[in-house]
Amino acid sequence: MSDLSSYKNIWVWAEQKQGKISSVVLETLGVARSLAEKRKSEVWGVLLLEKNDEQAQELITHGADKVILVENPALKFFTDEIYARLLFELASEYKPEAILGGATFYGKALFPRLAVKLHTVVAADCTVLKINPDTGDITATRPCYGGNVLAEVGFDELRPQILTIRPKAGKELPPDTNRKGEIIKKEFPAEKLQARTKTKEMVKEAAQAVNLAEADIIVSGGRGLKGPENFHLVKELAEALGGAMGASRAVVDAGWVPYAHQVGQTGRTVNPKLYIACGISGAIQHLVGMQSSRIIVAINKDKDAPIFKVATYGIVGDVFEFLPALSKKFQEMLKK
Repeated sequence: MSDLSSYKNIWVWAEQKQGKISSVVLETLGVARSLAEKRKSEVWGVLLLEKNDEQAQELITHGADKVILVENPALKFFTDEIYARLLFELASEYKPEAILGGATFYGKALFPRLAVKLHTVVAADCTVLKINPDTGDITATRPCYGGNVLAEVGFDELRPQILTIRPKAGKELPPDTNRKGEIIKKEFPAEKLQARTKTKEMVKEAAQAVNLAEADIIVSGGRGLKGPENFHLVKELAEALGGAMGASRAVVDAGWVPYAHQVGQTGRTVNPKLYIACGISGAIQHLVGMQSSRIIVAINKDKDAPIFKVATYGIVGDVFEFLPALSKKFQEMLKK
C-alpha cells in the first residue's frame, strides 16, 4: 500500500454543459469545502475545456483554493476516454486524497473508468459525506435496494477516494468575489487527446427548458393521462411553477414524450424540493428515481396506488380535474 501521507487535497471535477459549469459542481464544492476544513487540506477544482472564459475564477469564487486548468480544442465535447486519461495523469502527478464529482450522466461514464486506471473504487450517487474520525477516510451514505436502504460505505485507506454526489444533495456556498486562488495551467501532447469515438455536435432538445437533474420542481405524468394529447396539462403546471416536466417509463416507452423526460431507474434520478406525480401508479423503477424528493405530491384516482406510500401529500381524484385547476391557481398566485 502507498504511503497515505503523500496524498493531499480534495478535488472537484468541474463538469460543464453548453460551455457553463453545472450547478452540481458548485454544490460539490460546498461539500468538498466542509470535508477539507476537517482534514485541514485544500480544495482543488479540475477544469478540462476548450477555452477558459473566467470559469476557473468562478470555481475559486465558490470555494476552490486552486484550479488545474487544461485548455484544448479537443475538449470541446465531453469524451469519457479522454477525460479519464487526463484526470489519471493529473492525479498521478498531484496525488489527491479524494476526487468528487456529480452523479450525473457524465459522472457515471467518467468515474468508473478513472477508478480502474487509479486502482481504486467509486462510491456512487452519495447523499451525505463525512470524515471518519478514526481513520481520516471519507465515509459516504448512499441509497441502495431501490432507495429502501441507506448504506454507509468506506474506503479502507484507499487513495484516491472517488465519490459522486447526487444533484441537490449538497449546498452551494455563497459566492465570494474577493476570494483569491491559484490557477495551474497544464498542457498535454496530442496523443493524450485522442479517442476512439468522436462527438460531432451537441443538440439541445428545445422542449427540455429545465434540466431534470438540476430542477427544484418537477411535475411528472403517467399513464393516467390516457394519451400524448393530454400531456399539455402536465407541461402547463410545470411552466406555471417554473419547473421541469417529467414522465414515467410507461409513457416514454409508448412514445408519448421523449426519453429525456423519463424519471426512474432507467431514466433520470432526481432529487427536487417538490415532485408532483400526476396519474402515476408508482412502479418500483419509478420510485427509485424520485422517492428522495423533499416533498412528493401524488394525484391519482386509485386510492391504493403504490405512489401514495411515498407521497408527502396525496390527492385521490381525477388528474383531468385537478391539473387545470392547479395550473390556474398557481398562475394567479404567481401572476404568470
